[in-house]
Amino acid sequence: MSETPQDRAQKVREMFSQIAPRYDLLNRILSAGVDRRWRAAAVAAALERRPHRILDLATGTGDLALLLKQQAPQAEVVGADFAPPMLERARSKAQKAGLSIPFMEADALALPFPEASFEAITIAFGFRNFADYSGALRELYRVLVEGGRLVILEFPPPPRSSLGLLYRFYFTQVLPLIGGLISGKPSAYRYLPDSVERFPEPEVLDTMMRSAGFRTRHTLLTGGIVALHLGDKPTAEERLSVLRTGESA
Repeated sequence: MSETPQDRAQKVREMFSQIAPRYDLLNRILSAGVDRRWRAAAVAAALERRPHRILDLATGTGDLALLLKQQAPQAEVVGADFAPPMLERARSKAQKAGLSIPFMEADALALPFPEASFEAITIAFGFRNFADYSGALRELYRVLVEGGRLVILEFPPPPRSSLGLLYRFYFTQVLPLIGGLISGKPSAYRYLPDSVERFPEPEVLDTMMRSAGFRTRHTLLTGGIVALHLGDKPTAEERLSVLRTGESA
């Protein structure tokens, strides 16, 4: 019997719950600290329009949520994830940093928020773990206000370049070995390169985001190792302008 999206989601939830104790350490080691710069770029994009309410989805241990709150202390930042052990660590980190951030368990395909709840939504390295990309994008569009922004920071398939070949070797051979030794869960770090290879190319994800209603653009970082996707939810005036332009064309 084939694996259902629900089965896959449950396996991913269990896997991330198991590696939660060593997750932060491994992120620093395996990315050589470059992940801090990637997150800083995502935060800058999310805060560009000075949002007052922000959702950090797939928050993990809360790194991006904490950075958002530090950079925009006046904003309400909410962290959400589907792995309770990750959320426990996020709450502990926020308390130690003296930051007030509610962290809650949530399913990206059925978010526990009413329509137009947030002015910005961020997802750092978690979107590829969702069981249904199109369904998640529709849900994200629903809970964003008009004029709100979705920021997705994600690993696309490695680029077809010398750097991409080197990165693919590291990602498929070295990372699972180091990650498995430190975490004691080698299967989790075999999943990571597999999930990246299966993830849509940046142009394909842009198309999916536009199909959900977003106006999109993306930027490649560190030679294409990471992609920063921005999706803006048009206002009623912007949608009307597009319709008028189409009618007059």
